[in-house]
Amino acid sequence: MRISPFVVDMWLSIRLNVDMKASPFMMIGEVADSFGLPAHVLRHWESVGLLTPERVGGQRGYSRDDLYRIGAILQAKQAGFGLEAIREMLTTDDPEARKRMLRRHRDDLAERIARARASLELIESAIGCEHDDFVLCPNFRAMVAERVTIMC
Repeated sequence: MRISPFVVDMWLSIRLNVDMKASPFMMIGEVADSFGLPAHVLRHWESVGLLTPERVGGQRGYSRDDLYRIGAILQAKQAGFGLEAIREMLTTDDPEARKRMLRRHRDDLAERIARARASLELIESAIGCEHDDFVLCPNFRAMVAERVTIMC
């Protein structure tokens, strides 16, 4: 009886997965690569108290919880949090303090988003303007009128 290569490959794959103990940890290089970060960034985050990976065979071992924490750090950085604020947010034992911090940051972020949207609208207006000099366009001027203070 002849066994097709597919069946053999599938059997080997299943056998390997059963025989190998899956480690609950990823090493620093794997984690760094999966997030598109240099490894030194993870080491720095550890040095400032953002991460506390386990030691596995003398190396840093990152658990699933660590991976979610890294994702949270990256999201917080993208939202404009500094590392100190992120550390404070992630390490506080006081849920109300964390909520107050998040509310302050939410309000600041909402304000920055509003300013960015207004800037985007202004740029889109300038791009769509048919005047040779968009600064002379009445529509553009109406959009920036609140910023113009005429001194008499």
